Amino acid sequence: MKYVGAHVSVQGGVENAPTNARDINARAFALFTGSSSRWSSRMPTEEQANIFVSRCKEYGYSPSVILPHDNFLINLGSPDVKKLEMSRKSFLDEMRRCRFLGLTMLNFHPGSHVNELTEEECLDRIAESLNIILSQTEGVTAVIENTAGQGSNLGYAFPQIAHIISRVEDKSRIGVCIDTCHAYSAGYDLATPEGYDATWREFDETIGARYLRGIHLNDDKRTLGSRIDRHASLRAGTLGEDFFRRFMNDSRFDDIPIILETPDDSLWAEEISWLYSLIE
Repeated sequence: MKYVGAHVSVQGGVENAPTNARDINARAFALFTGSSSRWSSRMPTEEQANIFVSRCKEYGYSPSVILPHDNFLINLGSPDVKKLEMSRKSFLDEMRRCRFLGLTMLNFHPGSHVNELTEEECLDRIAESLNIILSQTEGVTAVIENTAGQGSNLGYAFPQIAHIISRVEDKSRIGVCIDTCHAYSAGYDLATPEGYDATWREFDETIGARYLRGIHLNDDKRTLGSRIDRHASLRAGTLGEDFFRRFMNDSRFDDIPIILETPDDSLWAEEISWLYSLIE
């Protein structure tokens, strides 16, 4: 079964996320458990956590279809010692908030070398950060999201993600989320049948299908290999309707969260309905 949803608002409190997901007929959802733009956020109260868990149960959202996202300041591969320490502390707090809310995954962008480290040095630093944080937490899997490769961001190529995973000590708590817009902008041709097959074959051979924990299903405003991260609403970008039809009929993506991060949230209910209509 496909579990399609969107990255919903937590305005008014994290406990509102399940209701916001239900209101767009989502079968999965993503959220920020704290601020997306601050290094630190308070832990939800026990009452908020209880309401969140209760609503998830009531609306049928198990932790396996909820994919939280960390804040955008974190860079686990930062060459700056102070920013690296702040990033590690912030990510640790994110993991602990997820655990407190009964969640089992945390999605994150791997990091950036900001032209001060080699790619390999940065990838090794990201893995070192993960090893430190995973050793201080339990129950939550760190889920690496591929990037478009904009600027000095790493994680746009499957071998880079595989490099990080190879150096993570607890491989039972590391996973991958593929963003379709990012992949296409990074040069993975998901738009054609041949490119689609080649992309997932390379993923399986380079990273391993067992690590796939989620999908960010977005159209792309830019062209193949642009290395620019610009999400488009479904059917308003360059991936094409045939891609979404292939994807929704591909059993490899059953039983994991499939999250829309398309730019017009007023279209989410319609986009979710349209995706389900593609299933043959």
